[in-house]
Amino acid sequence: SRKGSGGGFGGKETRNVFIGLTCAVASKKLRLPVRISLDRDQDMCITGQRHPFLVKYRVAHDAAGLILAVDAQLYANGGCSLDLSRPVLERALFHIENAYHVPHLRVVGRVCRTNLPSNTAFRGFGGPQGIMACENYMEHVARALGKNPDEVRALNLYASRGAVTPYGQPLVDCHAREMWSAIMETSDYAARRAAVEAFNGSNRWKKRGLAAMPVKFGMSFTAKFMNQASALVHVYTDGTVLVSHGGTEIGQGLHTKMCQIAATELGVPIEQVHVTDTSTDKCANTQPTAASVGADINGMAVQDACKQINARLEKLRHAKPGAPLSELAMAAWLDRIDLSAHGFYKTPDIGFNFETQEGKPFHYFAYGVCVAEVEIDVLTGDFTTLRADILHDVGDSLNPAIDVGQVEGAFVQGMGLFMLEEMVWLRNGQLFTRGPSTYKIPSANDIPIDFRVRLFADAPCRRTIFSSKGVGEPPLNFGIAVMMATKDAIAAARKD
Repeated sequence: SRKGSGGGFGGKETRNVFIGLTCAVASKKLRLPVRISLDRDQDMCITGQRHPFLVKYRVAHDAAGLILAVDAQLYANGGCSLDLSRPVLERALFHIENAYHVPHLRVVGRVCRTNLPSNTAFRGFGGPQGIMACENYMEHVARALGKNPDEVRALNLYASRGAVTPYGQPLVDCHAREMWSAIMETSDYAARRAAVEAFNGSNRWKKRGLAAMPVKFGMSFTAKFMNQASALVHVYTDGTVLVSHGGTEIGQGLHTKMCQIAATELGVPIEQVHVTDTSTDKCANTQPTAASVGADINGMAVQDACKQINARLEKLRHAKPGAPLSELAMAAWLDRIDLSAHGFYKTPDIGFNFETQEGKPFHYFAYGVCVAEVEIDVLTGDFTTLRADILHDVGDSLNPAIDVGQVEGAFVQGMGLFMLEEMVWLRNGQLFTRGPSTYKIPSANDIPIDFRVRLFADAPCRRTIFSSKGVGEPPLNFGIAVMMATKDAIAAARKD
């Protein structure tokens, strides 16, 4: 059984195993319950982190900045064992072109075995590393041509219709260009670009930077067998509903969304729906709550179970039109109709074969755009994020309040990843930055002074639960925009 926990982000996916086994061995030897609770510095030293990447690339482009070809080599620091390094690397490979059309692409990835603790999953799971590399070579092309990087980005965005990824997956409902145009207008980008240049022209020791970036993020586990989920739904004679599903509540609002789905399908107020703690005695052989698809796959399983119950109640509904679920459930019980159902879902038409270079690694893509403005102190290197505008695609949102919160939190966490959190390892493999004095995470002061998040409207994803999209990982990549805006400010300082 698993109760909700305060956050996930990948650290609980595999690296809890050796801690659990240590407890098990000690418990068996001592015949007593054993609990291990690591201090934060111990945890950071031994359980692994996000994979550092080294990326080498060559890019061919024309005089306007249109990308013609990319040749990239990706090296992932896996640490001392493989753990999840292969799927992390695979996702990085799939995101090396981000939201841009690259007509000719060769990308090769390698996992490097090193003397560090085994690196593991962390929010984004290789996607941020691939997207970061892509945004760097887009910036590189623009600087080489003396152009505004955002002009080069806009030029190379995937088309709204007929676009196909380098690995052969068609982009259905690609919103990259539409969303880019929208945020250019709502963020007042052109006027702010002029204001930034005016500010930089009149200030020597303070500089501002402005950057925009898109995100295209593949949604699914890249391992085909993991794209499945189950659920168990009970309807009681008083009309209350109990839902069990294979997902874990880790602060992302998953249980709330499952309640909403069951309430909608069964036609009852959400107050009548309850979710039990996740437990394998109810839903066996569960998948990790990961890859941003917890609501996608578990929601479809809950819906499947509810539809089975609705099918059994169909005759009673015809006989008692407008009757509440409590009345129908009592009548069904008296008529010996089963009011419990096991639901199951497997994501259709998915899977990629690296040997044949064929397949469809993702069920769909989530899109987003971000404009970030920063101010730096040229003398100290200190920076302030003045404003961030985000437009993110979640399809028809199951719960806008939850989804906006996820976007906000992901952005701040991504900003920490790309701007603040530096891992320093000694040559012997020991971690030096393992406490608050050396390892800096975002605080309230780092949140943008002006923070504007909007969900992209009228963009249903018709292949998912209630046309929604997952939201956990894609917005983390918006933190790259803060880094690019900072580089823009540094470039202005170097001109002086």
